[in-house]
This record gives sequence, C-alpha cells and structure tokens, in this order.
Amino acid sequence: MQISKHKVAGIHYTLRDNDGNILDSSEGRDPLYYLHGEGNLIPGMENGLAGKSPGDKFQIKVPAEEGYGLTDPQMVQSVPKSAFGGQPVEVGMQFQTNQGQVVTVTSVGDNEVTIDANHPLAGQELNFDVEVIEVRDATNEEVTHKHVHGPGGHHH
Repeated sequence: MQISKHKVAGIHYTLRDNDGNILDSSEGRDPLYYLHGEGNLIPGMENGLAGKSPGDKFQIKVPAEEGYGLTDPQMVQSVPKSAFGGQPVEVGMQFQTNQGQVVTVTSVGDNEVTIDANHPLAGQELNFDVEVIEVRDATNEEVTHKHVHGPGGHHH
C-alpha cells in the first residue's frame, strides 16, 4: 500500500540542517503517525512521502518555502524590557504572547529586548532521512476529524 490521501502512515525520521546537525529525530521513540493529505505535516515533507510504501528508506530535502516559510523581517521587533515584568531575559529564551504566539529573544539591551516571532526553522532548508514503517487506510472518523486516532494518534 502506498502513501496517498486519507492513508495513515507511520514513519521514522531524522531531521538535519544543512550542516548535518540533528534537529529532531524519532529514533528511540514510536514512529510518527499522520493522516496524509490533510496538512498535518509541512508541505515539502508530505509531498516527499506521497507514493512511498512500507520499507522504503529515502531522503527528502525541503526548501524553506515548503517547510516553515521564509524569514519575515516584520515578525522581528523591539519591545521595552519592562514588558517582561522584571524577570531575567536572556538571548534564546522563548515566551508566549497574550495572543498565543511563541517568540524568541534574539538580543537584550539595557532598556529594550528584540524578539522574533518567526518559527525557529523559518528560512532554513530541511533534510530528512525517512523510513516508512506502516501505511493503512484511515478510518471514517480519522478522515472526518482530519487526524490520526488510536496507536500513534490520540484518543477522544
């Protein structure tokens, strides 16, 4: 059975940047299960998985535009240090805004803090090593809910 729309696929993966640094991996964990064709993965990953079968091992190179997008300079801004309520602020820290958006601190000055609301992998080419473990038909409930239930997914 091949990965196509409304199939549930279980994959093992390792994600590396262009320097070969491992950014994420399913090694030592259960496979990642997802419902194909419903936007549950970044577009470049889903496109690279289409048509693959259990046992296939391959690499997918995802350009930034098909991953987490290009870096948007408008999502970088300076805010008063006082906005952090006196708590210590350091480069690399992440905060959730009142709107639920996650921002990363990129610089800290005496009175101002620069934050970046771009996804941490925005602007980066992504390199995946993938092994397809399982492919099955999605249940009607999974198709209706647009995500995997049961093993590898969640239970309602």
